[in-house]
Amino acid sequence: MLQDTDTSTPKSHRFAATFTYATLASCLLLLSACTWTVTAPVPTAEPLVPTPQSALSSAAPTLPASAPPAAQFEAESSNFHSQPPPLAEPYSLRWRTGVGIPDGKSPMIYAWTKPRPGWYLNWSVGYTETMWITDTVKSTGPGKLSYGKTVEPRFHIPPDDEAGMEFAPMVRMKDGELAPPLDWIAATAAARPGHTWLIGNEPDVRWQDNTRPEDYATAYHDAYYTIKSADPTAQVAIGGLSQITPLRLAYLNQVWNHYADTYGEEMPVDIWTMHAFILQEKSDDWGVDMPPGFEDDSTGMLWQIDDHDDLALVQEQILRMRQWMADRGQKEKPLWITEYGILMPTEYGFDEERVRRFLVESMDLFANVRNPGLGYAADDDRLVQRWVWFSAGYDLYPTGNLFTADGQPTDLMRTLSAHITGSDD
Repeated sequence: MLQDTDTSTPKSHRFAATFTYATLASCLLLLSACTWTVTAPVPTAEPLVPTPQSALSSAAPTLPASAPPAAQFEAESSNFHSQPPPLAEPYSLRWRTGVGIPDGKSPMIYAWTKPRPGWYLNWSVGYTETMWITDTVKSTGPGKLSYGKTVEPRFHIPPDDEAGMEFAPMVRMKDGELAPPLDWIAATAAARPGHTWLIGNEPDVRWQDNTRPEDYATAYHDAYYTIKSADPTAQVAIGGLSQITPLRLAYLNQVWNHYADTYGEEMPVDIWTMHAFILQEKSDDWGVDMPPGFEDDSTGMLWQIDDHDDLALVQEQILRMRQWMADRGQKEKPLWITEYGILMPTEYGFDEERVRRFLVESMDLFANVRNPGLGYAADDDRLVQRWVWFSAGYDLYPTGNLFTADGQPTDLMRTLSAHITGSDD
């Protein structure tokens, strides 16, 4: 998730043209007393759940004055060192199961139980600093990059084999503007080839990527061809909508149609994705509100709190998405659920046992639901190929956390590992 970092800087001083030694010494003493304070961002208030914001917000820590974000990351990454497992065998349950690691963090800050999930995303392309603000990468033509002396992506995540998990980089956007910019996307794809790229995160939600359908189609086009030019082995996936409802599919229809009308070709998508939350669609109320460009609508699905873990509604969303794909000749493409889980707090009845049961039963559903008319033939007609649990740990929505704040596994993480072991035996 892309958030800004606030800094406070010392006020500028005017100095006379001629200095005495005493004045200069005084100034140097004054400057030496100044400090730079870097404050970690406080999570943005999101009205996904009908809970008072005072109960959701938590104070963010202040970093040491001398430590930039990269230094904080490196300190965190050294917390746990263990021999990583081999990458998961394709189509095993471990390969299918993924986890979301919020806000650009590394998997190396967690004490993983065995077996760990087979893949992860962290809502970034692999580094958390906005390096493109201070550095530049020059493009010398399609697929060719000219780096400055020391300028190249400084990854905050390990190579996949060192993590024992595949990484799926995610390009973010706001109002259709890509982050990072295209030259940095190309540099990143060239530096670490062979990954599946996710273009955007919930562009249909105003406090996420908040992008109108036509702007998303344009941004996707630019990102797709930039990535493919820099790394022909890469796969490119469409960004997941928050949930699959008639209203959200109307948004996706506009993306699909605008792309074809603008570029004279079918939208090239290697992997389709979706999110599988169950939240209310209502203007200015809790839930996911109206998609950008649909402000004239006031309501969609009016799911309620107790519906939040209804697996029949999850399966209904999967079938709805697969039908949409089949209607457009996309049946023989993989479908990944790139985010799902429990956002509702325990105070609303979502206790540990209820969340544990939802985790296990949802994994069973995703691994086994098949339909010869809609499923992916290469995967024995399964409707879903891979999925991501939200999340490793996030203060704003802690109900589904797999780890404690100090990186130790929760009982839910142990349940996930045990289920992978039992199902892959």
